[in-house]
Amino acid sequence: MFAFFGYRCSVIAQDKTVFKVIPLGVYGGMDESNLSSYMLGVKGSDQYVCLDAGTLHAGIVKATANKVFSTSENVLKNNIRGYLVSHPHLDHLAGLIINSPDDSSKNIYGLPFCLDIIQDKYFSWKSWANFADKGEAPQLKKYHYVYLNPDSVIALTNTTMRLRTFELSHSSPYKSTAFLISSGGAYVLYLGDTGADEIEHSGRLKELWLAITPLIKANQLRGIFIETSFPNEQASSKLFGHLTPALLMTEMQQLASMTGVNNLQKVAIVITHIKPTGNNESIIKAQLKKNNELKLKLVFPKQGKLIEL
Repeated sequence: MFAFFGYRCSVIAQDKTVFKVIPLGVYGGMDESNLSSYMLGVKGSDQYVCLDAGTLHAGIVKATANKVFSTSENVLKNNIRGYLVSHPHLDHLAGLIINSPDDSSKNIYGLPFCLDIIQDKYFSWKSWANFADKGEAPQLKKYHYVYLNPDSVIALTNTTMRLRTFELSHSSPYKSTAFLISSGGAYVLYLGDTGADEIEHSGRLKELWLAITPLIKANQLRGIFIETSFPNEQASSKLFGHLTPALLMTEMQQLASMTGVNNLQKVAIVITHIKPTGNNESIIKAQLKKNNELKLKLVFPKQGKLIEL
């Protein structure tokens, strides 16, 4: 048994699938049918939460075509039990807003800075109907805002999963969020958009690495979803709170120094939020593979293709 964040967990064998992830969208821009959104659930359950919600319907249709779902009907209403929104940029939120008329009642989880912007700028009758239970009247009360606190662990309603949040820097002073989700003794870490500590002049990623180091050493962390938006050639002044392959690997080197390389090699590093303009995608993938001196288990998600962790 292993104690973490105030409750005890059993170590899960690394070769046993615990989580299933369905990428509804994997990119960080340009293609509005394929923007950041990942359905996360526990194996054997049909209960999911969405980690960001840039694309919903198009991703569900693609997953159904790939036989992840037998039918796309009611996946939005019945299988998605809540939304974890890392920050309120449109490429992480547009699907939630556009699909809200056809959705069912559920929670929207986020740090206060994020939920306040959703309330004031999106679910406002000036821009869209207010489907939430706070903000401009009349409130349609379909969605309930759950304000997260980085210092606490909460249960995700209507699932067997639990959540802790961490604040990230996304082109300081702007913020984003990392979500650490657990079920039993297994964990998945999902980072929204984030800059590197050296560029952001921040210690947010180092604080996050320190927090998850015990989980990696105990063989409990199944995957880290982390962005790599631009190729290495992108000027640091034009990163706008994002990572390149070189910056990502610098952060992974720091994490490996805390966990031990052999332990980190057991964790899937899922690359998110590539900006696919021009040849960026192929360049980023090639640079990541070339710079992978740690021999990390790099995973490049595809829209609608199941990932098991």
